[in-house]
Amino acid sequence: MAPETITRRDPRLIAALTAAKVTSAAIRRAGRGGGTAAPGLVAERIDPSLLGKIARRLPSGAIVVAGTNGKTTVSRMLADILQAHGLRVAHNRSGSNLARGVASALASQADLFGNPRADIGVIESDEAAFPEIARQVQPSLVILNNLFRDQLDRYGELDAIASLWRPALQRLPETTTLLVNADDPALAALSEAIPARRVTFGLDDRNPRYLLDAIPHAADAKVCRTCGDVLTYDRLYSAHLGAWRCPKCGATRPPLDFAGTNLALHGVDALDLDVARASSPDHPLSLRLAIPGLYNAYNAVAAAAGAATIGIPAGTIASALGDYRSAFGRIERVTYRGHLLTLALVKNPVGFNETLRMLTIATGGLAAPTLIAINDLTADGRDVSWLWDVDFELLADGTAPLSTTGIRAADMANRLKYAGLHANRIYPLDADLATGLDTFVDALPAGAPGYVLLTYTALLGLRQVLADRGAVEQFWEQ
Repeated sequence: MAPETITRRDPRLIAALTAAKVTSAAIRRAGRGGGTAAPGLVAERIDPSLLGKIARRLPSGAIVVAGTNGKTTVSRMLADILQAHGLRVAHNRSGSNLARGVASALASQADLFGNPRADIGVIESDEAAFPEIARQVQPSLVILNNLFRDQLDRYGELDAIASLWRPALQRLPETTTLLVNADDPALAALSEAIPARRVTFGLDDRNPRYLLDAIPHAADAKVCRTCGDVLTYDRLYSAHLGAWRCPKCGATRPPLDFAGTNLALHGVDALDLDVARASSPDHPLSLRLAIPGLYNAYNAVAAAAGAATIGIPAGTIASALGDYRSAFGRIERVTYRGHLLTLALVKNPVGFNETLRMLTIATGGLAAPTLIAINDLTADGRDVSWLWDVDFELLADGTAPLSTTGIRAADMANRLKYAGLHANRIYPLDADLATGLDTFVDALPAGAPGYVLLTYTALLGLRQVLADRGAVEQFWEQ
């Protein structure tokens, strides 16, 4: 969609932007955070259309990235690629992805008259906020990464989000491109017969080492969206993602426009893969990334496909992804008191399972002592029953100790007990994150590494402890 031409000043927009900038400056000056959401909330009270007004003035339009897992990583990868191509990017890089967070980010990257100081927008969207963000932003490209069960007390079951997304996708115009993970049966069904141009991506790797033998019990899309019969998988990569088909009605994964192949996972350090384009299969894009895990292979394919779809050269994509480093808490490496800690956000069964799979696939068990921090605040989801859908049984073999902290430290320790871990490997620590972290680090052998797995507010809280002690930057400064 072509950017709007500014023909007159908008007093309401000017007032909203002024309020947003003053609020942001006050919050930071008071040391109360990064001003990643409150300025947008204040601005929207004055001008509810602020987000759309700024987004539609971006010369090259905006890209919206949504999905349960991976949206922060994909949007950051895309922003890095676009910047490497010489574009100025407006991006809610802090990860504040409700409408007010996106409004805050765009307000901070625009002048007082609403003119964005950027060429293109990359917007990470919360699942529930996606319909409203898409309506206001009117993106030229939408990327849908996956759809999993997440925060039951906020989102409900999978069909609740699907019911929100279906009309939003139907409203996308012909001028919009929808890049969708076709390995996800739910997304494939939701994106059928829409006005927008659909482009598909997924994995097409056949190495048995990276395939699941059966669909996990925590997977959500086990049945055909057309006839309700149980799906069959020729290749199953993660949860319900893979080369799926219905033996009853014949529904099948659509052909992939972009396919990840030749995957090689290198523990917790790196991954290699090729991205083959259906239009030029003999000239795949070879990628090497300094981030680990099969789920990041999906993220890399999504980012590469998105960049290629809007015309970014292959060399720029490969170079930018080769230089990419994890977003805060997404397999983030932190040196603290002489120990290398690997921080990983874990917020739903599928994401937690993939993190455990990454940490154990090469060694058959945990290779380092591990701290698990579980909170149940609003941003985490109050209902922690999802922990019983995580395959902690993967950790039963081995000798590495596991400690627990956070508000629900005792619940997490109990879950590990029922997963079959010997009692002498389970250490429930103080619920206070700072105390729990220090106790965990004190117990590490000299110079030994550790894994730290955290829910969202536990991640924010623990990183604040580390920031206060000079071990990391504040997340909004990264």
